[in-house]
Order: sequence, then structure tokens, then C-alpha cells
Amino acid sequence: MALARLHGGPLDGQIIPLGDADDKLIVPYSETQVVYNRRGEPSNTGESDGPTEIDYWYDESLEEINPSDD
Repeated sequence: MALARLHGGPLDGQIIPLGDADDKLIVPYSETQVVYNRRGEPSNTGESDGPTEIDYWYDESLEEINPSDD
């Protein structure tokens, strides 16, 4: 299993399990979804260096994110 490391946007710094490595991730966030795009090559691809990690960078939110909607 690979891991997606998210950069930028509301989920910056999060690491999530990744089934199949696509070029685009659409991740649920609050009442909307955010889009992250893959950049670079996978790291830790050897047998003894831990799970494979793939970097994804924030692209857009499918709807406006308002953290103060109380």
C-alpha cells in the first residue's frame, strides 16, 4: 500500500492511505471536496525503506470553503 502526502490547502501535512496511485485525488473536506494533483515520483520504493509515499499538491476546492460558518 502507498501513502499520499498532501501539501497545501486545508489538508496540508496530512498523510492518507492510497489504493491505486492516480494523478488526481478528490478528498472529502467538511461539506465539500478538495482536489490534489500528483507531483514528482514515488519515494521509498525499496523493499526495506517503509511504505511508498507520493506527493500531492492542492489544486482547488469544488465549493467555497468557509471555516467560520457557525
